Amino acid sequence: MPAFSLEPEQRTWCAELRELAARRLRPLADRGTPGRVNRPLVAELGALGLTARLFTSGALGLCLMRESLARECAEAETALALQGLGAHPVHTHGSAAQRDRWLPGVGEGRLVAAFALSEPGAGSDAAALQLAALADGAQGWTLTGEKCWISNAPEADFYTVFARTTPGAGARGITAFLVPADRPGLTGTPLDMLSPHPIGALRFDGVPVTRADVLGEVGGGFRVAMDTLRLFRPSVGAFAVGMAQAALDATLAHTAGRDAFGGKLADLQSVAHQVAEMSLRTEAARLMVYAAASAYDTGGPDDPEVPRRSAAAKLLATETAQFVVDTAVQLHGAAALRRGHPLEHLYREVRAPRIYEGASEVQRSIIAKELYRGLRERAEGAGR
Repeated sequence: MPAFSLEPEQRTWCAELRELAARRLRPLADRGTPGRVNRPLVAELGALGLTARLFTSGALGLCLMRESLARECAEAETALALQGLGAHPVHTHGSAAQRDRWLPGVGEGRLVAAFALSEPGAGSDAAALQLAALADGAQGWTLTGEKCWISNAPEADFYTVFARTTPGAGARGITAFLVPADRPGLTGTPLDMLSPHPIGALRFDGVPVTRADVLGEVGGGFRVAMDTLRLFRPSVGAFAVGMAQAALDATLAHTAGRDAFGGKLADLQSVAHQVAEMSLRTEAARLMVYAAASAYDTGGPDDPEVPRRSAAAKLLATETAQFVVDTAVQLHGAAALRRGHPLEHLYREVRAPRIYEGASEVQRSIIAKELYRGLRERAEGAGR
């Protein structure tokens, strides 16, 4: 499928998602408590069949869902995405027993998942994590340490946890574990953040895990994490595009209807040019997101083009959304800063995606690394 064009049925599906978000998800989101898991909203996402589609729609389908929901209800989009982020490692790398135990509940919206990678001293440098998995007999380990900035913590029902099983081994010494929230020694606290979705810290005080809890292979946790992020990075871009489009839609309506200086705001060339720039950047970001998702669906996570395209899509889209939302607030004026205004909400929501799942600076490093890798490979090929 061309990366720049959607099929008519895909456009229809996106319109249906936006309608569902406005009619059925927005009211549930409005009744939720900021910073807390909204279980009725999660349950409705399951009842609508959207959570189950996280695992069957491919990268482009995931992007279309996230963009469409974000245009109407960022809280619903985020709740859906966090379920996918936490449960995707189970879907892709879990054993049959792990998948059978946890994925039906996620798909139905009964269970809440979380992805526990970041730590107080290991954010962008994921390979530097220090949560220790200490051997405890032939079949198990105990987890000791902390995780921080974990979405859905401490209210999730289970966590995909990345811990160091081999000290000093860098990325090769990390193992992924599926850890139920009721394991002894696991505690957590919510964090009061600018972004309105739930984020918390976790403390592991000798939490027991066994080989039955391992996701993938012992020592293969970094691969589990990167497989997940390569899929979800373009879809973070889709989330950003959805927020940018929502801000653009609001700005078009506002500037076309607001009286100013003897006419409408839209009649001012300075305003019209800013709106045009907002539209241009949003569409460019959307096309890059679709291209990255299509590359993933065609070649899978091991396609050499995927890391660069995923990084570029997330980088461009999240930076674009920040610009578009900020410009929308400027064109709306003081009213957009009032608590409860849709743009005030977007302004708080749009900042975090430039940091999580790899900050913008990390994405630039990935892009440069892949460009130079390609240059070396071409030079080596020419020298043979």
